[in-house]
Amino acid sequence: MATPDPRRLANQIALVTGASSGIGVAVAKGLAAHGAKVVVNYAHNQEGANSTVAAIEAAGGTALAIKADVSQEAEVQAMFKQAIEHFGTIHIVVANSGIQQDSAFIDMTLAQWQKVIDVNLTGQFLCLREAAREFIRRGVQPEISKAAGKIICMSSVHEVIPWAGHVNYAASKGGIMQLMKSVAQELAPHKIRANSIGPGAIATPINLTARDTPEEEKALLTLIPYNRVGDPDDVGNLAAWLASDEADYITGQTIFMDGGMTLYPGFTEGG
Repeated sequence: MATPDPRRLANQIALVTGASSGIGVAVAKGLAAHGAKVVVNYAHNQEGANSTVAAIEAAGGTALAIKADVSQEAEVQAMFKQAIEHFGTIHIVVANSGIQQDSAFIDMTLAQWQKVIDVNLTGQFLCLREAAREFIRRGVQPEISKAAGKIICMSSVHEVIPWAGHVNYAASKGGIMQLMKSVAQELAPHKIRANSIGPGAIATPINLTARDTPEEEKALLTLIPYNRVGDPDDVGNLAAWLASDEADYITGQTIFMDGGMTLYPGFTEGG
C-alpha cells in the first residue's frame, strides 16, 4: 500500500458497506489510513467486520461495525441513524456491497435475478439516498472538506463489458452507472460529489476459482493488458484519493481500475 497521508481525510466520517471481506476491507482500511473514522458495515459476516475494525484500530484508527442488509430500507435507515448518533455525521459513503448469483440466462430464476438487483442496485440507491439526506441537512463544513459529501459507488468493468452467464450482475452494474451519474447531476448544486470505481479482476475470494491454478491465471491475464491481477489495496488507495479534496472537481465519473481490461485486448493484433 502507498504511504498514507493521515491529513487527507482527517476529521471525516466514512461509511463503507460490505466491509467485512474483499474490496470493502481494503477500502475501509484505506480510508482509515488517510485519517477517516470508518463505519464498517456487514450483513452476515460479523467475524470479518470485527477483523476489519481490529485492523483499523491496531493501526491507530477509529472504526465501528454496524450490521445491516443494504437491500432492506429499514435496516439501511437504522444503520445511518446509528452511525450519525455515534459519530455526529457522515462525510463519505462507499456503496460497496455486491453479490453474484450466476446462471445461464435461460436457466436464471426470478429469485436469482431479483436478489442480485436488490443487493447490488437497490442497495446502492438506499444508501445513496440516506447519504444525500445527511449531506444536505449538514451542508458544507469548509474546515473539513470542500464538498458537503462524497459518494463512491463500487461498480465494475461490467457496467460496459457484457458478461454472458452473469446477466443479473452485469445489469446491476450498468444500472449503477446511470444511478451514479443521475445522482451526481442532481446533487452537484448541493456540493455533493458522486463517482464510481469500476474494478476489473481484483484478487478477492469472489474470483478465486478463476485464478486458483497457473493455467487459469494465465487465461485471465489474456484479458488484462497490464498483465497482473489487481490488489484490493489498489482500490482502497483510489477510494481515499477520490474522497479527498484533491479530487474535488471530479463528479459523475466512473474510474476503471482494471489494468486495461476495458481496452478490449482481443483487438490487440489488429482485430
